[in-house]
Amino acid sequence: MRRAALTALLLALCLGAWAWLASLDSVDDLTLASPSEVARAFQDDWSLLWDNAWVTLQEVLLGLAIAVVTGTLFAVGMHLSRALRDAAYPLLIGSQAIPIVVLAPIFVLAFDYGIGPKLAIVALICFFPITVNVLDGLRAVDAEQLRLMRSFGAGRLRTLRTVELPSALPSFFSGLRVASTVSVIGAVFGEWAGADAGLGRLVLLGNNQLQTPRVYAGIVILTVMAVALFALATLAERLACPWNRKEASR
Repeated sequence: MRRAALTALLLALCLGAWAWLASLDSVDDLTLASPSEVARAFQDDWSLLWDNAWVTLQEVLLGLAIAVVTGTLFAVGMHLSRALRDAAYPLLIGSQAIPIVVLAPIFVLAFDYGIGPKLAIVALICFFPITVNVLDGLRAVDAEQLRLMRSFGAGRLRTLRTVELPSALPSFFSGLRVASTVSVIGAVFGEWAGADAGLGRLVLLGNNQLQTPRVYAGIVILTVMAVALFALATLAERLACPWNRKEASR
């Protein structure tokens, strides 16, 4: 309750500062819409905002799911194979040096203007945090537990299934929280590169058409979407790793 109250207080202060800045004569309405104007845009354009938000949410969820599956499998593969880890890890790091804003138009040219480029961009931007965190979690397993499993005659795959993967769950969810936040950014970049629907496209069109309140309304929805995905990842971690929550509270 204390945390919720502090969050609500900070949010109220931010809204107050926003409203004050928007009311200044030196601030152009086309540059900064007031909170009341944004609320009016929600009321007037709700159907338009909702339809485009649903498109973006589908892109985010599907792309994130692809990144979770491929990133986890790739991390497990690198953990099991030293040769694969030595060969792929530098390339994995180097891939993050390529700006996603550069790759987005290339993906559109490669996969056309359908949902494919958006899923590829979201999956690519989410792949790195999931892969790296899962790999770190697998490599951080207590050595005593591994020796105990070997003393029981457990094979490599059984040790992976019963000890290493459960121990890596907190690291996996850490990567998932980061990925769930940046997935929204990936979807927006994909829609900016080429799309016929989605909040990213709606925000871009609204900016070009000087519909500032609609632009801010779209940004608010994107922010809420990212925060909600982060909260869901946190909730999933608490349900899947109750022991981690107890250790963190000590």
